[in-house]
Amino acid sequence: MARPAGQSPGSWAPLLLLLVAGPAACTASPADEGAGPGGRGPRGRVRGDTGTDEAVPRHDSSYGTFAGEFYDLRYLSEEGYPFPTAPPVDPFAKIKVDDCGKTKGCFRYGKPGCNAETCDYFLSYRMIGADVEFELSADTDGWVAVGFSSDRKMGGDDVMACVHDDNGRVRIQHFYNVGQWAKEIQRNPARDEEGVFENNRVTCRFKRPVNVPRDETIVDLHLSWYYLFAWGPAIQGSITRHDIDSPPASERVVSIYKYEDIFMPSAAYQTFSSPFCLLLIVALTFYLLMGTP
Repeated sequence: MARPAGQSPGSWAPLLLLLVAGPAACTASPADEGAGPGGRGPRGRVRGDTGTDEAVPRHDSSYGTFAGEFYDLRYLSEEGYPFPTAPPVDPFAKIKVDDCGKTKGCFRYGKPGCNAETCDYFLSYRMIGADVEFELSADTDGWVAVGFSSDRKMGGDDVMACVHDDNGRVRIQHFYNVGQWAKEIQRNPARDEEGVFENNRVTCRFKRPVNVPRDETIVDLHLSWYYLFAWGPAIQGSITRHDIDSPPASERVVSIYKYEDIFMPSAAYQTFSSPFCLLLIVALTFYLLMGTP
């Protein structure tokens, strides 16, 4: 074979050596990068260093090794323990009845001396900035509600209800009474909602703006309204008819700017307090006394 003019035989020797050695000779080892006088080996150690550190293992390039190293880096702390999870949600703060009539208004319906955990029905309200905070609780596993009415009768009323659903949650919903039927309204003014179902009681707390845009289904709370109190069962998270035929209502219109602590005895404790029953007792006593020889 003729060689090109001007090229000596010795210039072919390096090319032949590369062909014999193969591609491995062209790839530098990561451990040898920077090697040489004063060069550094793995992890920056100076070559020739006589330290006793353990040899650094080479990383496997497999996907399993990569995933394991990523998990260690992402989910484990330096001590090898998992990072702490997010703290649990704060539990529902109990309703304080000592503030009734002082810093908030309250309505209690049930046994004399009952509180938010023992009354058949309990409601409180107080002003917080431009909002009114309501707290409701009732002896039921379904729903508890308050209605804002102009005439103490059901029909044409703005209603806020706390409903216990099948998943164990208590949701705040907005309704409008159409006759004896409560229609859910998608426009819900409630915010900062929280609720709990414990000890067979539905309890909730929410805020609602004092002033709202004019609407047939929602009232301005800066005006005074009769308050309607109701509670009852729920089926699959939907409210059904209230527990009693004639739910209690406030005797007069309520102003959110005036805090009172009003107690209303339930039917079981009204027997001897109504004027008719007192008159009947007096008549029977007189008859017995006059009829005795």
